[in-house]
Amino acid sequence: MLQLKAKDARSLTSAELFDLRKRAVAAVASGRTRLEVAQTLGLSRQAVARWVDLAQSKDAKRLAPHRRGRPRGGKISKLQSTRVLRQLIAKLPDDLKLPYHLWTREAVAMLIKRTCRVRLSVWTVGRLLKQWGLTPQKPARRAYERDPEAVRRWLEEEYPKIRARARQEHAIILWEDEMGVRSDAAVARTYSLKGKTPVVPITGRRFKCNMIASISNRGKLNFMLFTVMFTAPIFLQFLRRLCAQIDRKIFLIVDGHPAHRAATIKRWLRCNQHTIELFFLPGFSPDLNPSEYLNNDVKANTVGRKRPRDERELKSILRGYLKSKQHTPEKVRAYFRAEQVRYAAL
Repeated sequence: MLQLKAKDARSLTSAELFDLRKRAVAAVASGRTRLEVAQTLGLSRQAVARWVDLAQSKDAKRLAPHRRGRPRGGKISKLQSTRVLRQLIAKLPDDLKLPYHLWTREAVAMLIKRTCRVRLSVWTVGRLLKQWGLTPQKPARRAYERDPEAVRRWLEEEYPKIRARARQEHAIILWEDEMGVRSDAAVARTYSLKGKTPVVPITGRRFKCNMIASISNRGKLNFMLFTVMFTAPIFLQFLRRLCAQIDRKIFLIVDGHPAHRAATIKRWLRCNQHTIELFFLPGFSPDLNPSEYLNNDVKANTVGRKRPRDERELKSILRGYLKSKQHTPEKVRAYFRAEQVRYAAL
């Protein structure tokens, strides 16, 4: 029996390959074995068997060879690009009933397929995103309960009135917030050999220290550390210390924490209304408070870079860092340069 040398099908055109497949299937149908056909045509037995199975299946059209080579992606017009880009910027995937929470190349490809009836590879989508000026970024979080209208009123009406009153009454505007710092907070990054995770020795005990602080756009910082739960008596203690340390009327802007709205606080404020007043930020809007940037700074540069062994050392680290901020008001003023709180810098 004449045997041909096994041939590389990649050297054949699509028409030649289709003809070869039909010949192999016809030979097997005539009664010859798959091995005999493979040896005669210079093919592998596995290839002949696969073609015969395709010919006998319900989808015999699959016997025809598919297009080979680098896949060609579809194209979308400028108008289609504009339509897709508007949806990308205005909405999230789940808003458009797509099975994703954030925009990825796969999610964008699915959006393009639905909107433009064009199928694109993830690599083509990546190039499109770059052309559109979109880059992967860590998103800021917003609470579902946030009221956009309340935020608008705060930015356009309420805070401008507070600022005008402060200038008229020569008062100082302070932004207050509180936070807790734990000993087992996330460790900052460090260098190590690739594939070798570095080990940082820390204490196995868990302890924490709480902080309440206020800052002004002039660089003033006041703080108090405590280890108990934040309650109205703790807040009242901070208010008294604040009034003793500042010789001007204070406009203190706070969030809606229950301790800020407690009855004891309201009674004390009525008795000291010529010294201090409280104003409340819109609910679920921590991004409007410049003091949040102080919190992030403290967490990143205290327990994020140092490993306290006990509560006393943690408190010492926090106090030292905050005092250094008090002596560098330009760094405190820098918190007000962030886009979300730039309105408070004036």
